[in-house]
Amino acid sequence: MELGLAERVVLVTGASRGIGRATALAFARERTKLVVCARRASELERTAEELQAAGAVAVRSLAVDVTSAASAAALTGAAAELGGLDVLVSSVGGNRRKRFEETTDADWQELLELNLVSGLRLARASLPQLRARRRGSIVFISSIWGRETGGPGYTLYNASKSALISAARVLAREVAAEGVRVNSIAPGSILAPGGSWAARVAREPEAMAEFVRRELPLGRFGTAAEVAALAVFLASDQASLITGACITADGGQSHSLI
Repeated sequence: MELGLAERVVLVTGASRGIGRATALAFARERTKLVVCARRASELERTAEELQAAGAVAVRSLAVDVTSAASAAALTGAAAELGGLDVLVSSVGGNRRKRFEETTDADWQELLELNLVSGLRLARASLPQLRARRRGSIVFISSIWGRETGGPGYTLYNASKSALISAARVLAREVAAEGVRVNSIAPGSILAPGGSWAARVAREPEAMAEFVRRELPLGRFGTAAEVAALAVFLASDQASLITGACITADGGQSHSLI
């Protein structure tokens, strides 16, 4: 399918690994102009080289921490230099698993900043450029555990990812008349180099094989590239009627009816 994204300016956070890296590569193959960021400069440099080899028209890479308020201005400024932002994919996130009574205020502040506030701050900073395009798209990477219960030890993750889905839905209503679409993606268990599932598979192969048999109907983990393909589609004009949606990419893993 021709998605018509060539020459559009796309900003992807968390682009040095996992879903963020796969998403940036998928956009590069669509011949877009890319602004990418991550905290580790060395990993980001390698990603930038891969993006150029994959077909990106232009690449701007910034080693920044998105939980810093200053990062939003730097990233949107780089997008403006490329002609103005068309697409934002907010992919940064993380987890700290512990029982609720063991969580601290610092835990809550850290996870809410990482999983929720940083992405919303960047979306707010991006809106002027996206409005000017009259075809802007924002895609937030959430989780199936933002849609249903993640189990004991997941209060931090569940709460932050649920809030992200909720905020995206409300924001979509606010900016729809201005030509900006806002959606979120809820991935299931994704196996990617350097990710938490990859570490668990290496550490507990038998237990993880049983997890796959018990929890994953397709009989395998998902891949970052499969989530990336959905992000690219949602950013394209082919998805022009889709806004305010949270779409799962989980191989049937989740149990939510909505």
